[in-house]
Amino acid sequence: MLGRQLKLLRERAGLSQPEFGALVGYGPDQISAMERGVRTPRPEFLIKADPILGANRMLIAVIPDVEEAMTRARTRHPEWYRDYAGLEALAVSLHDYSTMGVLGLLQTEEYARAVFTQRHPPLDEETITKRVADRLSRQQIFERWPLPEFSFVMEQAVLERPIGGHEVHQGQLRHLLHLGRMRNVQLQVMPTGRAEHPCLDNSFTLLTPKGKDQVGYMESHGYPRLIVDREEVRILAARYGIIRAQALNPHESLELIEKMLEER
Repeated sequence: MLGRQLKLLRERAGLSQPEFGALVGYGPDQISAMERGVRTPRPEFLIKADPILGANRMLIAVIPDVEEAMTRARTRHPEWYRDYAGLEALAVSLHDYSTMGVLGLLQTEEYARAVFTQRHPPLDEETITKRVADRLSRQQIFERWPLPEFSFVMEQAVLERPIGGHEVHQGQLRHLLHLGRMRNVQLQVMPTGRAEHPCLDNSFTLLTPKGKDQVGYMESHGYPRLIVDREEVRILAARYGIIRAQALNPHESLELIEKMLEER
């Protein structure tokens, strides 16, 4: 309902999604997701949007309901994933190395839908829609203040794999460029041509929840593992440091993505 109201107010104000997004500091994909009800508008967004859309404090009035919805969203993930999702929502830093596909935290809605649609055994449409919405809801961590620190390293093959087809792939690459230009995000690419590599095992994530020790997380064929042993976390952190050192630097990585967009 709130998404539909946002769309009506935006159209009444004569603003396109990109124009409105520029005024509130959000991308058009994020505006679209909020208007379609797959992304919960954060309170700070509603405070910015209210005067721009001439809502006369209507959007501000629903903030308590939005905060309640965000609290409920913390328990919407599958039970096996819930512990990690809770830690991720509180992270002050998050670092990830991806080998097979774009990390869920970085996916566009279309890419995420393609991933779940291609899952085998097949998922029903209701489950796909719910999982896409759950995945997009996690991305609100990028809008939290104070800003968490993020770094992402992905294999070049991840960028070359056209999940969902040409248009979805192009949109995903553009989204990565957008995220990679955020001041609290470092995005790097590990070139396929590297002759040496410190980790040919699996993808993994390192995150530090506020006020807690750093933990690790990895997943294989739907089997998750939350790593809290300090020695295991130390080894992963050391390995991640070497991966970052061997990858292209953030500037070179964004240039590579831009080149891929131009060539397709």
